[in-house]
Amino acid sequence: MNSNEIIEIENKYTSGTYAKQSLVIVRGQGASLFDADGKEYLDCSSGHGVANLGHAHPKIAEAIYKQANTLITLFESFPNDQRAMLMKKITALVPGLDRVFLCNSGTESVEAAFKFARISTGRKNIVAAMRAFHGRTYGALSATFNKKYREGFEPLVPGFSHVAYNNIEALEKAVNEETAAVILEVVQGEGGVYPATAEYIQAVRKICDERGALLIVDEIQTGFGRTGKFFAIEHFGVTPDLLTCAKSLAGGVPMGAVLIGKNIKNLVPGVHGSTFGGNPLSCAAANAALDVIKEEDLAGQAEAKGKYLLDKLMEINSPNIREVRGIGLMVGIEMKQKVAGYIKSLQEKKIIALNAGMTVIRLLPPLVITYEQIDQLVEALTEVLVVEQKDE
Repeated sequence: MNSNEIIEIENKYTSGTYAKQSLVIVRGQGASLFDADGKEYLDCSSGHGVANLGHAHPKIAEAIYKQANTLITLFESFPNDQRAMLMKKITALVPGLDRVFLCNSGTESVEAAFKFARISTGRKNIVAAMRAFHGRTYGALSATFNKKYREGFEPLVPGFSHVAYNNIEALEKAVNEETAAVILEVVQGEGGVYPATAEYIQAVRKICDERGALLIVDEIQTGFGRTGKFFAIEHFGVTPDLLTCAKSLAGGVPMGAVLIGKNIKNLVPGVHGSTFGGNPLSCAAANAALDVIKEEDLAGQAEAKGKYLLDKLMEINSPNIREVRGIGLMVGIEMKQKVAGYIKSLQEKKIIALNAGMTVIRLLPPLVITYEQIDQLVEALTEVLVVEQKDE
């Protein structure tokens, strides 16, 4: 099929819930994507943060192929070699979180964390942050702040409230003896790429401890090397009670997980479950992905390349840039106007980027991006944000 045929078919049968691009992507390699005509694009979205290891990593492909020829699906009631290996590996990543619930996506991991928090504490209320994004299913949506995701789906799950991010005083007022948990992103991604301060994260842990609430850290976008650490919470020396993760966990294969600490109680058979959660195929891919992240020091690469990228971005002299912020290879460029036009112009220059809200260009390139590709990105951004603006 050619591009037009593919687009025509998708437009005919799609649910309508996605704003479709006119670009047909058929192949990926490393930090590059290729369209149906063979044109190469630099992927600075990583599929919304999924492709930390890049596209078509040979070790992930090999693991998937081998496991697909062995055993694809198996409910967790039956122990399995790939699942056991993954459970051991992933619980070794964060001292103090020594159990894991396996599922299929980020929003599922958040839903599980809420259930675990409520059944552990006997409390119902969840405190989340303004600008937060935690997913689109009902519990996760109730913790998500932006009204554009929530409108039309009310009533949402009761017991949720939102307070200002990085504001200790606001959190102190919100957390009380009825609070089951506080959920936070260490870096707010969809909300605009806003990193938390160390003072705030440490204060959140203290407030939760004092008031008997649990701390849920959402690492769905920040995990697996993205910020220069395996998990972003490592930057702050704080251990949450529950840590949700997904996206790049299995190298591009759908998978989510909740890491579970000692304060989580009453997790008995039947409390929660997932038909596909912990299936051998996804576990095999995740085992390979975790090995690659370690062997290739992708967290270290993200730290070094992120600093290089941020330094280069700081040199772009555009009066329309309000602020550049980020950590590792999770970067936001806040503009003084809407960024939809900039995103389109970048795509015309063979750069695929994301927005984060109306005014932020979000960059989430694969951690395997080369320095030459970073220079290509910066050159395109300079042309779009400086040269073309002057021409206008």
